[in-house]
Amino acid sequence: MRTISLLGSTGSIGRQTLDVAENLGLRVAALTCGTQLDRMEAQCRKFRPLLAVMAGEDLAQALRDRLSDLPEIRVASGEAGLLEAAALPEADTVLTAVVGMVGLKPTLAAIRAGKRIGLANKETLVCAGELVMAEAKRWGAEIIPVDSEHSAIFQCLMGNADRGEVKRLILTASGGAFFGWTREQLQTATKDQALRHPNWTMGPKITVDCATMLNKGLEFIEAMRLYHMPPEKIAVVIHRQSIVHSLVEYCDGAILAQLGAPDMRIPIQLALTYPHRQPSPAKPLDLLTCGDLTFAPPDLERFPCLGMAMDVAKTGGTACAVLNGANEAAVAAYLDDRIGFYDISDGIAAALDAVPTSQDTALEAALEADRLARAAAAAYFRRIGKVI
Repeated sequence: MRTISLLGSTGSIGRQTLDVAENLGLRVAALTCGTQLDRMEAQCRKFRPLLAVMAGEDLAQALRDRLSDLPEIRVASGEAGLLEAAALPEADTVLTAVVGMVGLKPTLAAIRAGKRIGLANKETLVCAGELVMAEAKRWGAEIIPVDSEHSAIFQCLMGNADRGEVKRLILTASGGAFFGWTREQLQTATKDQALRHPNWTMGPKITVDCATMLNKGLEFIEAMRLYHMPPEKIAVVIHRQSIVHSLVEYCDGAILAQLGAPDMRIPIQLALTYPHRQPSPAKPLDLLTCGDLTFAPPDLERFPCLGMAMDVAKTGGTACAVLNGANEAAVAAYLDDRIGFYDISDGIAAALDAVPTSQDTALEAALEADRLARAAAAAYFRRIGKVI
């Protein structure tokens, strides 16, 4: 029975993790969130963590006031609180469900504390994958992927001791909200349209990333880091139904696939119970009613973010942090209705052109590349008359 620290408890992945934890009877030692005070209070009252963390001190004080009848719950705030939750001695497993670059430092803190990491924060490996994987090896920390695609690959690689037998990792992509749209239609695609994902219910940032297909580009880079695979041995296919979550092709022609209903509680639970499996609260897949399963190549002309990410994967180093930082800035502006759909990819391209990159794997190098990328994206949007 594991005791978990959950970073990002009020988001989509966080809430589903708590469903799984409750179903398994797991102890929850720490909860962290951004600004959702009401939801955080309800979670604290239900799960009674030792530590609760809010993004800012004002929110933390408000939570303390609300939980004054539960003095056993200590409330902290900010990055310091997030790092404390990640390394909390009472937890043996840390599930990182925070979105964006903010997840990097806490993940490293959890690794250095020797925790099992249930990794739902892909930006950690995108921006500093070589450092993260080296630290995990050094400190003996397990990293179990939570993203449905990487969980699928993880499962398809179980029992494979010789990675030389692997011909390709094949990531499936739903194609997001805009699959089949023309470039002319995409020019005026709105935020509300981008947020209508056909299969998954996720937070707004990752849903927009799915619409641009940058999410699959980030997963492409993440696959390189997690499985020590060169980019030429990773492929992406469009699979609209989100039933085949990813595949592994072996040198003898065999292809192993992991199938399941599009329910994140399945990979979340595996990250918490591995190497064992237990009954899940997720509805099982019915092969007789799930419909036809189709596959198609991605369109890199209409969705240039994916192509840029695949190119950046070949470059490596701090270029990956530049890609991610520029995207985070651009998506935030798009969600605020300040830029258009193709401004996202244009802003990323501008940042990649403007920010010098290196093969430096230090944390400071990744953080600086992220800072410069956000500034470069903002500068580009100002040049084209978009105020962010």
